[in-house]
Amino acid sequence: MIRHTLRPLALSLLLVTGACTPKELATRATVGNYVYQIGPGDRVKVTTYGEDRLTGEFTVNSAGAISFPLLGTVPVAGKTLPEFNADLQQRLASGFMKNPQVAVEMLTFRPVYILGEVQRPGEFPYGERLSIYALVAKAGGFTYRANQKFAYVRGENETAERAVRLTSATAVQPGDTIRIPERTF
Repeated sequence: MIRHTLRPLALSLLLVTGACTPKELATRATVGNYVYQIGPGDRVKVTTYGEDRLTGEFTVNSAGAISFPLLGTVPVAGKTLPEFNADLQQRLASGFMKNPQVAVEMLTFRPVYILGEVQRPGEFPYGERLSIYALVAKAGGFTYRANQKFAYVRGENETAERAVRLTSATAVQPGDTIRIPERTF
């Protein structure tokens, strides 16, 4: 009698836990393969050697540009640091300077957000090569109710979240909102 009672219970548990896991998990760039692109809210430092007036710290505005001396508005969103560096050198070389030497470095990145089943949900600074596991560690670790197999991720310019498999190499990108769901017991 007990054996026949346990079968429906086991079947219903399988159905409940299976229904809570997304059917398809999206793929996400890994930490080693993600190339950082500059975006609104980032802060960069530009050093133009021999030209103190063309050296300074600049915040990328909401339109994805900076206001640079002599050049005015310079679009930077979506460019990597080497691409922005080359673009700036080319712009300065076309009519303003002979053989400009420019170096661009990141000062601050856009923040990332983590919600759900972590000890301290909230906003955290992005760092290069940041994985979801590292972000969870910054947030104090998983709660005992956390589902550690997948997370929901909404990118900076996305309107919907996608389920992503959690691995030690799953990359976080600037502006991401990560939600760790509750597991089903």
